[in-house]
Amino acid sequence: MATLVKLFKKYQSQIAYLFFGGVTTVINIVVFAVANSWWHWNYQVANILAWLLSVLVAYITNKLWVFSSHAKGFRENMREITSFFGFRILTLLFEVVILFVGITLLHGNNILVKIIDQVIVIVSNYFFSKWYIFKTNDFD
Repeated sequence: MATLVKLFKKYQSQIAYLFFGGVTTVINIVVFAVANSWWHWNYQVANILAWLLSVLVAYITNKLWVFSSHAKGFRENMREITSFFGFRILTLLFEVVILFVGITLLHGNNILVKIIDQVIVIVSNYFFSKWYIFKTNDFD
């Protein structure tokens, strides 16, 4: 049991990221599916709505529970917020390209392509968050 506790403490940030990343991924895919399949919105428009909602949830959970940010003052918090959303916009561009190629060019299933896209985006977002956005925190 002590070994399990040690492992949890050692990888607490990664475990929290997987958990909250899972939550935000579910939000992203469900919002996308509802907007695209039920409301018949264009897949790119549905993706933007899904992205907006999931990124807001991701910022809050990453700041508070995954990386336990201790940014102080307006300037530090603004750097953190702008870099978070800036890198998320970059991975949104990844999503737009992946969805276009997978759905429009390859005629793949919208939801399956969205799930594949989310795997790539989650991994990218973790590294951007760890190495650039919340880098002042020791979470290794």
